[in-house]
Amino acid sequence: MASFWTGKRIRLRGIEPDDWSAFMRLAVDEERLGDLLHPPRSAEGYRAWAKEQAAVRSDDDCFQLAVEATDTGEIVGAVGSHHTDPRSGWFEYGVTIGADHRRKGYAAEAAVMLLRFMFAERRYHKCEARIFAHNEASLALQHRLGFTEEGRLRDHVFLAGRHHDLVMMGMLADEFAQLHSLNEPCAGHPAVAP
Repeated sequence: MASFWTGKRIRLRGIEPDDWSAFMRLAVDEERLGDLLHPPRSAEGYRAWAKEQAAVRSDDDCFQLAVEATDTGEIVGAVGSHHTDPRSGWFEYGVTIGADHRRKGYAAEAAVMLLRFMFAERRYHKCEARIFAHNEASLALQHRLGFTEEGRLRDHVFLAGRHHDLVMMGMLADEFAQLHSLNEPCAGHPAVAP
């Protein structure tokens, strides 16, 4: 059986201490696209962050994974579950792909792998995503994945000198299962009988 975490184009894996420079590049890309604006962090700050991430326990439902291209072994992005409410059965996720690696299917494949794990293995009922209203590519991705717009928080985020709307999107486990097999270990591989 192929690894659950390896798909057609990508592999999801834990963050290693040496991954700090890739995550520093991702942060620069996000700032250029208008998704994040934080004070600059030093290279040492990224090194410390990556070292800390590498030591995080993996049995928690909040985690971040590196998205690695299977053909090159290069980190092309990150995907993770950021907030969870196991009692109510919902979690929030996010995905980011470096500017040089967008529009290659990496984000969709990473998202489907993460959602399949959270819905099928962790038995969550609902996934939420928060998307800046000006990020049309991310909104389109969420719609393609099967998310539904559930609301819009007007002028909710202050970024680059002005307020922006935040779009709240959601998908239920049964909606995911209608579009994506819950039994398939990963995209691009045949389903394996339990």
